[in-house]
Amino acid sequence: MSAAPSPGRPPSRDGVSAELLARVPKLLEAMRSVGTGLELHSTLNRICETAAELADARYAAIGVVAEDGDGLADFVHHGIDEATVRRIGHLPDGRKGLLGALVRDPEPVRLTDLTGDPRSCGFPEHHPPMRSFLGVPIRVQGEIFGNLYVTDKRDAESFDDYDLAMVRVLATEAGIAIGNARLYESAQQRERWIDGSVAVTTALLSGGDTDDALQVVAEQARRLSGAAAGIVLLTADGGGMEIAAVAAPRPTDALGTVVPPDNGVIAELRAGRAVFVDDAATDPRLDTGPVRAYGPIMLLPLCSHGRILGSLVMPRARGGRPFTRTERELGGQFAAQAALALMMSDAQRDRERLAVYEDRDRIARDLHDLVIQRLFATGMMLESAQRGPLVPEVRYGVGRAVDELDVTIQEIRSAIFALRQPAEAPAGLRARVLREITMASVPLGFTPSYHFVGPVDGAVGDLTGKNLIAALREALSNAFRHARATRIDVVVDAEVTLPDGRPGVRLTVADDGVGIPEGGRRSGLRNLERRAETLGGASRVGPGPEADGHGTTVLWEAPY
Repeated sequence: MSAAPSPGRPPSRDGVSAELLARVPKLLEAMRSVGTGLELHSTLNRICETAAELADARYAAIGVVAEDGDGLADFVHHGIDEATVRRIGHLPDGRKGLLGALVRDPEPVRLTDLTGDPRSCGFPEHHPPMRSFLGVPIRVQGEIFGNLYVTDKRDAESFDDYDLAMVRVLATEAGIAIGNARLYESAQQRERWIDGSVAVTTALLSGGDTDDALQVVAEQARRLSGAAAGIVLLTADGGGMEIAAVAAPRPTDALGTVVPPDNGVIAELRAGRAVFVDDAATDPRLDTGPVRAYGPIMLLPLCSHGRILGSLVMPRARGGRPFTRTERELGGQFAAQAALALMMSDAQRDRERLAVYEDRDRIARDLHDLVIQRLFATGMMLESAQRGPLVPEVRYGVGRAVDELDVTIQEIRSAIFALRQPAEAPAGLRARVLREITMASVPLGFTPSYHFVGPVDGAVGDLTGKNLIAALREALSNAFRHARATRIDVVVDAEVTLPDGRPGVRLTVADDGVGIPEGGRRSGLRNLERRAETLGGASRVGPGPEADGHGTTVLWEAPY
């Protein structure tokens, strides 16, 4: 590539000093303007505007070279109105033509007519005509950042040596300003990712619902990465990964979907390796389906201490810019922090679960060693009294009391057996509901009543069942923490017809507590609503079961 001629020494005062002296204040003002502000894109816009004014050009642009040196990652322009830009369509990618040649060989170039240069590939339709051209590289800390272009000098056929000298000085000052803006933007970006990691850690270790915490992870990942969606996958039985949380602009039915282990990307993630996709529509590692509608995708393993817990997926919209090296690094750190918080959350729940089981075991021992023994002794006393001289009515009453004591002893023994069952929950939804009720009875101080209607185990699917259990846990927790209830009735009805005509299941949790105060926190109720709406159902709150409406009734329903 032929470089532009050197501007040589400054002209003598007897030459064109008037022109030079006239340009120096303008150059100083341009340098001052370029160094103002720290936001990167605003800085690039300001450089373009300043370059056009300084060189008396109609148009100016900066092509930001991609990290891998293959084409342009960004193209900032000045002088073309937005309507024309929309008609032109795609901005230059820097992989061909004169701009591509400048990317491959970043040296100053000055042309009287760029359309006659053999490296030019012409203009797209609706592009304004341009002839004179001047391009110089912009270096930031010794590395090529991009190229600064000015085209169409207003009052001359081509740019002269003074234009080249001025634009080169401006490019040098621009490199300093861009370097400062990049450092500032990098610091701001790192601060945002750190804040997001703190939010995720807090959510996972707050002791709340795990699904809600995973939703926070997905939402933070989407926000921080500028992705179209944030998706959390957890390892599933059989070697695949199950979609556990999705943050997207619209509701999705992808929750619960299991990606099989024979998927090439899943195999990479389960091996602890990050996967970066430039274009989901063409990458052969991805299966056909909804994922093909996205552009660049960042897939990061959730790995802590050598254990793979799942993965974090951040897809950008079709045509979106690829993830930069910095974004990949920060995303990896975020995923590692989320994985560590997940492990700590699991350990915390295990400790809480162990404490509950220890409490249940103590209650079972107390029931066996104290209550049953006393009831048995009372029954023996009544049987002895029954053998004495009693009138028939008294004898009959004592016999009834002895029978009732025998039934009570059998029920308590059944409760002891249930309390001493292993921690693993049975597969059926009915058994999982009973387990939640039993677990809640310890902090409540009483056991809620329950009733099942219809084929609860056979009709309700796994995804709906999982969300129903989470809704039941939230409702029982609210009744314990806020309602000060002394009675709770739980009904699971699998014979419900939803308003849209679909068959579904309805969970009803009614208590006789104090009700929901005006202005009280409603985050738990919003969680219930979000769970139901995600599945195509609904959740609402009404008055309690008492005749005067005292208390609260929570209704949660969703299709099978």
